[in-house]
Amino acid sequence: MDRFDNSPETALDWYRNGSGAALATVVQTWGSAPRRVGSQLVISGDGRIEGSVSGGCVEGAVIVEALEAIEEGEARLLEFGVSDEDAFAVGLACGGTIRVLVEPVGSVLPEPMLAELVAARARREPLAYEVNVETGQRALRRNAYADRLRMDRSGFEEDGQTFVAVHNPPLRLIVVGAVHIAQALVPMARIAGYDPAIVDPRETFASSSRFPGETILTDWPDEAVAKLGLDTRTAVVLLTHDPKLDDPALEAALEADVFYIGALGSTRTHAKRVERMKETGFKVEQIDRIHGPIGLDIGAAGPSEIAVAILAQMTAVLRGKA
Repeated sequence: MDRFDNSPETALDWYRNGSGAALATVVQTWGSAPRRVGSQLVISGDGRIEGSVSGGCVEGAVIVEALEAIEEGEARLLEFGVSDEDAFAVGLACGGTIRVLVEPVGSVLPEPMLAELVAARARREPLAYEVNVETGQRALRRNAYADRLRMDRSGFEEDGQTFVAVHNPPLRLIVVGAVHIAQALVPMARIAGYDPAIVDPRETFASSSRFPGETILTDWPDEAVAKLGLDTRTAVVLLTHDPKLDDPALEAALEADVFYIGALGSTRTHAKRVERMKETGFKVEQIDRIHGPIGLDIGAAGPSEIAVAILAQMTAVLRGKA
């Protein structure tokens, strides 16, 4: 799902206020399709829409099909070929093909199931919505599809019938060390879809003037990460160069199931860090999760380029490309 997509919440609201609603979901793409698998458009019974499944080139047809599906109370699996001309109009280099599943709320997608999905999203609970497009069986799955959840990858299973829509909480980035690199990394990460938080007990560094509008915690790092919470949608980046500050947060991250841990410093600095973690009692496989020296080796020079290297490595790990 796209980070700011609130289509399930809107669909539930429209259905409950009596307008009727249908969720249209991109379930498969070929070629240069406009939207990724899992993207959603919600259509009300009176013709209102929110979201997108194609960037504009097939929305009109989906809306017509959705209104008919609401009236008939049946799901529809649609397929559209996006022509080169239409694709160019929405900013694509070439055309593509998309399949869209339309599910009227109530008659097809049960209201209690949609309400449970919305509640889980509000709790930051990762959840997978599973539908068999042949049999119509639907379910919400917890503690399943771990790889899909980790990589934010909705799609069909190998049977070609079971579609899994991933509903993840927003990505989070915890930066320990309010240094120059953090000043570049935090806005970049926000653009990439992260909710960042900066941790540094040194109030001279961790000031709102240096990080306007951002979440700043001046607690000791282990206390700060405990307040923020660590989960599979969290990346932890350590930038202080000071073991007194980095290590407490590092130890907390190693004990948690965060998807990324990166620590600034040279190869020699990292070797010393590894030895400290061994002495603390961490196993080799835990310590190997630390990316240090941090970031992809792109020859970065200066805070902004180092931030690019860090964000690129976080993305690679998140998407299973590391």
